[in-house]
Amino acid sequence: MDDLLIRGRVLSFLREPEGSEDRASYLYEEDGAVLVRGGRIVATGEHAGVAAQAGTDVAVADHRPHLVLPGFIDAHIHMPQMQVIASYGAELLDWLNDYTFPEETRFSDAQHGRRIARLFLEEVLRHGTTTVAAYCSVHKASAEAFFEESHARNMLNIAGKVMMDRNAPGGLTDTPQSGYDDTKALIAAWHGKGRQLYAITPRFAITSTPAQMEMAGALAAEHPACHVQTHLSENQAEIRWTEELYPQAKDYTDVYARYGLLGPKSLFGHCIHLSEREADAMAEAGGVAVFCPTSNLFLGSGLFDYQRYRRRDKRLRVATATDVGGGTNYSMLRTMDEAYKVIALQGEKLNPLQSFWQLTRGNAEALSIADRAGTLEPGTDADIVVLDAGATPAMALRRERVATLAQELFLLQTLGDDRAVAAVYVAGRAVKG
Repeated sequence: MDDLLIRGRVLSFLREPEGSEDRASYLYEEDGAVLVRGGRIVATGEHAGVAAQAGTDVAVADHRPHLVLPGFIDAHIHMPQMQVIASYGAELLDWLNDYTFPEETRFSDAQHGRRIARLFLEEVLRHGTTTVAAYCSVHKASAEAFFEESHARNMLNIAGKVMMDRNAPGGLTDTPQSGYDDTKALIAAWHGKGRQLYAITPRFAITSTPAQMEMAGALAAEHPACHVQTHLSENQAEIRWTEELYPQAKDYTDVYARYGLLGPKSLFGHCIHLSEREADAMAEAGGVAVFCPTSNLFLGSGLFDYQRYRRRDKRLRVATATDVGGGTNYSMLRTMDEAYKVIALQGEKLNPLQSFWQLTRGNAEALSIADRAGTLEPGTDADIVVLDAGATPAMALRRERVATLAQELFLLQTLGDDRAVAAVYVAGRAVKG
């Protein structure tokens, strides 16, 4: 028997909320349940009805009075940067040269890669994140280690070996041909194996020659089911350098478009300084701008204009992410707290319903995996997080004055972290709690 009935206050979003009072945008059951069978959700709703469907011979995980939601999704994170998080005092390009590149050189040691991949997935799960879009190092073995650990946990993850053939230390470069060959072999071995998905990953235009960008575009054309992930318009110095390296391009975004890397499964980290032409081009192609608030603040890169991008006639698809290790926390709750502040600095407010839509269904839609993750809808994979809004003394005291669901979500977002994550399920299997 592998049926499991997860009981609690069930919350799952049906569409993006239009405001904090938009109750039609979500399913909420005060005494709810999720029935899991064979790693997938069979039924979600009011407890009595779901329990009747489950029958008597079913294991029960009773999480009342906690909230039961889809697992969190992190749309941009660097697995090799676990040991450079919280490194002092650098902007983007110095950060790469002083901290990131020396650290990633260590991944030439396959044993080191396996250790960090294991610790990385344990850490994100501890924080309630059940799916990531992850960058590995330039070494093929680092991606193999990531996928082996992810597959062993039956996680739904997106990842790829970084491609870099210039402007990086010799121990961190491949060639256009070896980058192509290694990526193609990794796609053949891992894309679609279990729940694993591959992302073609040129780090960014500065570290790839035109020849390598052509190879990355060829891979994207040959494997349209794969994602593409890279960086775009994070820092003004980065933008100027890219324009010098690619003088024929209209702008930074056009570099990727010229090589066939701008499309509906393309994930662009940061996108802080996009011109209107770039935002239009990305919206028309269906590309995804990935908002990384803790990283953007920590590195002093700028403020992502979340509301402007989403109000435009040509609306951008947006995801949110931790961007560890430039980002300063593995928690998507902490990430959305900082996102709220970034947006507030620009004279807007992000309502808590939209925050939790974003880090569940919203990110799933941006990553083109909403048929599998990000909701509690029947037929989707049973990746689930259980949240306790009274996890710390300060949270418990504040909760005494909470009167609505939206207020509770905002409490979780503002004061919550891994301690508020009471339980985590991956494909119906408990991995925390």
